Amino acid sequence: MRQTLSEQGLDLLFREARSQNGWLDKPVEDHTLRAIYDLVRWGPTSTNGCPARIVFLRSAQAKARLLPALAAGNVDKTLNAPVTAIIGYDADFHEQLPKLFPHNPGMRDWYAAQPHMIEAAALRNGSLQGGYFILAARALGLDCGPMSGFDHAQVEAEFFGDGGSFPGHRIRVNFLCNLGYGDPAKLFPRSPRLSFEESCTLL
Repeated sequence: MRQTLSEQGLDLLFREARSQNGWLDKPVEDHTLRAIYDLVRWGPTSTNGCPARIVFLRSAQAKARLLPALAAGNVDKTLNAPVTAIIGYDADFHEQLPKLFPHNPGMRDWYAAQPHMIEAAALRNGSLQGGYFILAARALGLDCGPMSGFDHAQVEAEFFGDGGSFPGHRIRVNFLCNLGYGDPAKLFPRSPRLSFEESCTLL
């Protein structure tokens, strides 16, 4: 019988975890960012497609490239975060399937013959990996501040256009996530959640 996570672990990942709006002046080391992805990559995705692509913005110069694309309410929290992650997904993820799904290398051609399936699969599974990303960061002791509120086209042009990260691939942006050690003084009161009865049905 498999062990279950302790109450402390469940609190860390879910019950006591909060979306952060302010940050302590404490750096996040590169080895921690690598450790986050090393957990993310083990989470399940359809046909093991692993479409998530992540850019970690650590320097003031990198953050400056992002700021023009941000909604006004996201500027200060992003400037003060030790790291901002751009969580994207590869719209050409199927090109990796001969490597990632070797027991059925024909899946690459199956997607190529049905291009309408590629975007849906990339977004769905990239979003799954984005969720794994938040849980992995929390598991490693970090706080997260996931964000919408930005110009997708502007971010894609700046970071994934010609000469950007992952050249030769069509990377789409899903969401942004600030990382670091949250400042409890900057937290909003916790909002309510829906109950089981409001959200679920047993058939």
